[in-house]
Amino acid sequence: MKLLALETATEACSIAVYVDGEIIERHEIAPRLHAEYALPWAEALLAEAGIAKSQLDAIAISRGPGAFTGVRLAIALAQGIALALDKPVVAVSTLQAIAVQSQDERILAAIDARMGEIYVGAFARKGDGLIAISTEIVCAPEAVALPDDRSGWHGIGTGFAAANGLLQQHLHAQLASVDASALPHAADVARLAVAAYARGEALAPERVEPAYLRNNVALTLEEQKALRASR
Repeated sequence: MKLLALETATEACSIAVYVDGEIIERHEIAPRLHAEYALPWAEALLAEAGIAKSQLDAIAISRGPGAFTGVRLAIALAQGIALALDKPVVAVSTLQAIAVQSQDERILAAIDARMGEIYVGAFARKGDGLIAISTEIVCAPEAVALPDDRSGWHGIGTGFAAANGLLQQHLHAQLASVDASALPHAADVARLAVAAYARGEALAPERVEPAYLRNNVALTLEEQKALRASR
């Protein structure tokens, strides 16, 4: 199995090549430089792996939620490459790509969505895999409700640092640990995509859709004033 994986949904730019279980990756915190880095990094990694683009079985991306421009960029690049090569695309959740970094049994992944909100989803380990146990949503940190009332949850992702750590304060009684700095990696996107490909979840490039979760990409001036006044 050979995959090129693209992850540009957050402030990190991350590209990986997966070849029969081996992964090489470039990952860097690079706000606003994703479009500049993504394709050159992909070309360099493919060369390092010693494979041609024509040898790829699929293109993998994280489909969001995340930064609108970053999510759009990954999908546009994946569609362009996949169409040119006549290959499918495997799209995985950005929140799941963060959650998979944790080895805990129950995981709440959260990404800072700006504008006083977070993207959030709950996951649980099942065998060697990770399954979603809640619908991914965008909401205020204090509106988050876990799927159960038990303690022992692991929190991961920048959503736990958003709004001065309000999500962590809101759920503190149920959280065993928190990693508020974790960002998604293309290497994890690739691993998740391999499993999804085996389940038959690869899509024709034109069928890939982003998971924005939020319809409004920006606050109006009045909404911005109201948000500032509420803090």
